[in-house]
Amino acid sequence: MTYIANTDKQRAEMLERCGVSSMEDLFRAIPASLKPKSFDLPEGMAELEVFAHFEKLAGRNHTDLVTFLGAGFYDHFIPAAVDAIAGRSEFYTAYTPYQAELSQGTLQAIYEYQTYICRLTEMDVSNASVYDGGTALYEACQMAIAATGRRKVVVDGGVNPIHRKMVHSFAKNLAIDFSETEVGPRRMERKKLSDLIDRSTAAVVLQNPNFFGVIDDQSDIVKLCHEKGALAIQSVNPIACAIIKTPGEMGFDIATGEGQPLGLPVSFGGPYLGFMAARRSLVRKMPGRIAGRTVDVHGQEGFVLTLQAREQHIRREKATSNICTNQALCALRAHIYLSLLGTEGLKQVARICRDKAHYAKQRLKRISGIEVIESGPTFNEFTIRLPFGASECIDLMIEKGFAAGFPLGRYYPGLDNYLLVALTEKRTKYEIGWFAEALESVICR
Repeated sequence: MTYIANTDKQRAEMLERCGVSSMEDLFRAIPASLKPKSFDLPEGMAELEVFAHFEKLAGRNHTDLVTFLGAGFYDHFIPAAVDAIAGRSEFYTAYTPYQAELSQGTLQAIYEYQTYICRLTEMDVSNASVYDGGTALYEACQMAIAATGRRKVVVDGGVNPIHRKMVHSFAKNLAIDFSETEVGPRRMERKKLSDLIDRSTAAVVLQNPNFFGVIDDQSDIVKLCHEKGALAIQSVNPIACAIIKTPGEMGFDIATGEGQPLGLPVSFGGPYLGFMAARRSLVRKMPGRIAGRTVDVHGQEGFVLTLQAREQHIRREKATSNICTNQALCALRAHIYLSLLGTEGLKQVARICRDKAHYAKQRLKRISGIEVIESGPTFNEFTIRLPFGASECIDLMIEKGFAAGFPLGRYYPGLDNYLLVALTEKRTKYEIGWFAEALESVICR
């Protein structure tokens, strides 16, 4: 029975039934550091007032800016068919594919999504997705620890700092020894990374292109990992995988990434999906769900949940993860997006992004006071050094109608003047020229 105490008498009766004498006693088990400072909440508002209040708050957001902001989340064009198909009630309201006989459409969609991820990364197996790219990276580290029996994880400083922060948050109370390399806005320094890899290393975590936009063939690091008995994990941009060397081609054991570029809007942090793929030998260490295709006793094709190595399905100590679901609807959007574009369409999008970023670099190089950092080939993102703070530049560019990029000083001490600039197929030649002129006017003010 739900009991709501609206008066002092009812509150006293509730406390008596609970066997305590005061509200303080009721919540005594909660540490003081976790208790709210006050329950002095403001008076409620009428529905009309609530709408007006939130509309005012929403009005503070700049939603009409021309964006050159990336840092792991990108403003790609999403075909209208993605919304139309993913919004159908049989997909949009589906809960979970527990009963295979009732959810063949959902299971088939998951299976086909997994197939796309395997082909995109050139890996053997994929799961049905996890929450986001940072979660996928953490789960990959746990896979490596379970597979090797070791506890040390080496992380390159060029891995997305947002994802690194998530990994450390997940692992805060676990016995995992993290080692990270210091890195500047350039290509990975092999020597610094290699010195950290030893016989106690479970995994080495890399990113391609790295957070600064630099593409790198990391096959040599993979070889070193395997010589030391460690697994190699690579976080990748899924669009870039269409035209650059894939994790599978480089020999990585696990590939992860943020699936937002595949048909998901940039929407204040989610919901998104993290994709995961691995070598066949690691399939039983993967978290979450894996859908498979089979035939029934009559020879008819069907789809089933082949593996569910979760605490809900097997003994807790045998569970690979406490993840309790996959991002089925977000994965469906990625599935539809990839289906609509096809192999050649995805390559075309990737090439356009690369070419527009290259054109933007050439335009910015002409501006006195700007240094375009060149330490290797780039995909759709690159780093520039400004003559003053990047955060200040971003504020000034907002006034001119642009989200100019990501200030690297936010996560990298000493890089306050460095700005990460990203382009997608949506940015026109006119917008790039307009952006360069606005940036020049800000610098030469």
